Amino acid sequence: MNSRRTFLVLFVVNCILILALLAGAYFANSLLVSRSKKLVTQRLETATLDAQATALVRAKQDVATYSELSNIARSIVPQDKDQAQTVREIVNIAAKNGIKLGSITFPSSTLGQKATAGAVSGISQLAAVPGLTGVLSLQIVVQSDPNAPILYSKLLDFLDDLEHNRRTALVSDISLTPNSNNNNKLTFNLTLDEYLKP
Repeated sequence: MNSRRTFLVLFVVNCILILALLAGAYFANSLLVSRSKKLVTQRLETATLDAQATALVRAKQDVATYSELSNIARSIVPQDKDQAQTVREIVNIAAKNGIKLGSITFPSSTLGQKATAGAVSGISQLAAVPGLTGVLSLQIVVQSDPNAPILYSKLLDFLDDLEHNRRTALVSDISLTPNSNNNNKLTFNLTLDEYLKP
């Protein structure tokens, strides 16, 4: 073998080795890119699962923290709109404070009619309370007997008892009319809000 032939053989072998090296580098790079994408995806999944696990732990802590509050709210806020019970309680409070009532009225029922804006469908006479999800309000108008005016101090006691009552949590409007025969006595119209969480 002469030197020219040896040179050509070595040149061809070197070219084949260079091509093999380039092909190996290309396939190694492709393999690294695919593994890198897989690793990034797995890390994102791991981060997502960690975030969900943290959120779950926080949610469990919140449930533990607020379950007692939820139980208290369930025991305080009535779950039904038992109007007869509400009327009984208002009448008993009035009798306890020596007040004769003229009337107790509720909003007109809309059963069987198309629901209006702001009304909760399926529950007549109730309106959703803004900002409190799932809590509904029922307005009740209470009028004293115009023929039996009362002292202002009795009205204050009556209002205090109403606001501490489970069914009538808020006096939203009040109208007082002094008696023309005796300025120390008066009649009243109250608008009460009963809150429900069905």
